[in-house]
Amino acid sequence: MIDVALLKEICELPGAPGFEKKIRDFILEKAKGLVDEIAVDNLGNVIAIKKGQRNPEGKKVMVAAHMDEIGFIVTHIDDNGFLRFHTLGGFDPKTLTAQRVIVHGKEKDIMGVMGTKPIHVMTQEEKNKLPKISDYFIDLGMDKEEVEKWIEVGDPITRERELVEMGNCVNCKSIDNRIAVFILLEALRVLEAPAYDVYATFTVQEEVGIRGAQVSAHHIDPDFGIALDTTIAFDLPGAAAHEKITELGKGTAIKIMDASAICDYRMVAFMKKTAAKNNIPFQTEILTAGGTDTAGVQRMGRKGAIAGAISIPTRHLHQVIEMANKEDVQSSIQLLKATLEEIDSFDWAH
Repeated sequence: MIDVALLKEICELPGAPGFEKKIRDFILEKAKGLVDEIAVDNLGNVIAIKKGQRNPEGKKVMVAAHMDEIGFIVTHIDDNGFLRFHTLGGFDPKTLTAQRVIVHGKEKDIMGVMGTKPIHVMTQEEKNKLPKISDYFIDLGMDKEEVEKWIEVGDPITRERELVEMGNCVNCKSIDNRIAVFILLEALRVLEAPAYDVYATFTVQEEVGIRGAQVSAHHIDPDFGIALDTTIAFDLPGAAAHEKITELGKGTAIKIMDASAICDYRMVAFMKKTAAKNNIPFQTEILTAGGTDTAGVQRMGRKGAIAGAISIPTRHLHQVIEMANKEDVQSSIQLLKATLEEIDSFDWAH
């Protein structure tokens, strides 16, 4: 099925927004033998180009997969060595309870734990309130003098959790969006005859405002755009049918819209047609909140792009227990490959 060992490496590498070097270096190493050209722009986006086989007009397809993961940044070290932090990306505060984190310090990584007031000493009023981000601190098990040998304000922090297989699924922190990094690398590996020039772009800082995609799309100026990202699979107890958005095991998802972009109707139609022609299982996705690199790819080129997205159904998003189905991942690879190879067969004028 899929290369779980490779996916595990990709998911477990650190890369908070603005601090993507380790995952970027890994991507550069894995992608360099799969493409014709590869470069890193000033913001840190990796742009890997695979030349088209039927492209007299020089058309460009930008495929964006963001490499950053939600994380934190150190803002203060108190007199007892505890860290205060600011979030990089969106968090549900209650998901921080009882979690390990890794502080990426000056010379080495330091393990820490998210701490908050013990329930045993909370008032009844405190027990009944939902936690806030500001209620948490990071405990490194060190006094201030020892902490300051290794850590300073501005150091990034990522979450600690290994990838495991559960049934026909993979479960880890940062499935969002390392699963898309994996899909893009694997699609490049099997992509034999792209119609147009493919700009496989591993973007930075998506979790804090699709910043990398905006810069890279402005530079590439693509004719077509495809974003790769996770989406909500709310196929859980208590969910009504109309609330599920997507479901695990029902195939890759073809985005129709999210809160930041309405996908081009032609791209949606082309992806549906391509999936059906190639017997690739798919479902459609309408996400009324949240956004992805689709918005940057669609709007930041000089003339705009005919843009859409391939979404990977994922349970428990923005937690350390994100879960995706292996067959959905494989379907996503297949749809991306077929889309890039057959994009010149569609009538884009109507």
